[in-house]
Amino acid sequence: MRLLHTSDWHLGRSFHRVALLDAQAAFLDHLVATVRERDVDAVLVAGDVYDRAVPPLAAVELFDTALHRLADAGVPTVMISGNHDSARRLGVGAGLIERAGIHLRTDPAGVGTPVMLADAHGDVALYGLPYLEPALVRERFGADKAGHESVLAAAMDRVRADLATRPGGTRSVVLAHAFVAGGEASDSERDITVGGVAAVPAGVFDGVDYVALGHLHGSQTLTPRVRYSGSPLAYSFSEADHRKTMWLIELGPDGAIDGAERIDCPVPRALARIRGRLDDLLADPALGRHRDAWVEATLTDPVRPADPMARLTERFPHTLSLVFEPERTDDDPLLSYATRLRGRSDQQIAEDFVAHVRGAGPDQAERTVLYGAFDDVRVDSAEREVSGR
Repeated sequence: MRLLHTSDWHLGRSFHRVALLDAQAAFLDHLVATVRERDVDAVLVAGDVYDRAVPPLAAVELFDTALHRLADAGVPTVMISGNHDSARRLGVGAGLIERAGIHLRTDPAGVGTPVMLADAHGDVALYGLPYLEPALVRERFGADKAGHESVLAAAMDRVRADLATRPGGTRSVVLAHAFVAGGEASDSERDITVGGVAAVPAGVFDGVDYVALGHLHGSQTLTPRVRYSGSPLAYSFSEADHRKTMWLIELGPDGAIDGAERIDCPVPRALARIRGRLDDLLADPALGRHRDAWVEATLTDPVRPADPMARLTERFPHTLSLVFEPERTDDDPLLSYATRLRGRSDQQIAEDFVAHVRGAGPDQAERTVLYGAFDDVRVDSAEREVSGR
């Protein structure tokens, strides 16, 4: 069975204030063309269909058009909600849409109920695990702790229990939206840390033939059976070196992965990150190749130069981001606040603040309180979305 694995469309998202809807439409054109040209048997969409819980109307219309085109192609599509999606909104009409071969899996209660497909070699069970907010599903799943690993393990227990009732030789596929250990993150993913832990071990998914992951925006192979497709477009300059692709997976008659091919996605415009003193950036002939790229320029001038953006855009018309990192030592009091915080989690920043105020960092009990506070804020936001408040 030939599976096309994609995720993290983030319909409605912009890139540094540049609208990406046309680029997202071009990707969906490419997706549908690939389905038809490569004889795809099923499309897997592993979450974050939209960029936010209440997407703009244009994004909803684009999604609706994509569903119609996939249904017209006669190829089943299995789709889960991600941490950016409103699971309830995305799942509206799921029962009716399923009649057209579009299977939306947004309710955690349905993780053990597969979409059943078949080919000449027998049945394939496809299980959709939407993004599982630990605090909201822990009791329902009987998980021992409110953490990502616990709830995913409980969900996978339901998957394996159902699979055990299927005829021998039934092949299995899981779609999940999670941060799995070994994956490399980008700047554009929303933090899903719970209790100081974001990643879950790949072993949670043992026992199934293929795991189609979403959440991380870089295409990655954790094991031959566990892969991230990555996002089809770059959503931050940290993805400048990414090759944006979909996975075309050949699931063999015995459940082996007989082939895994990366299908390149259309690139609306190349990304470039350049760094140095302004005069050097404007004069360096080697940088001429970036004239048509979206550019992030990091200026290292000791003193902020005059009109930097205007001067940069004369040479690089598509400069979108300007960062100042003067050449200073780490202990320089003028080192920017943003620079000092770059790459640090909210938890680390809070712990540093405690240390700054009282001269000593928090002990373990206080760290636990901080973990709980950040988790409570995130869970409250998730509960508001679920309740429609």
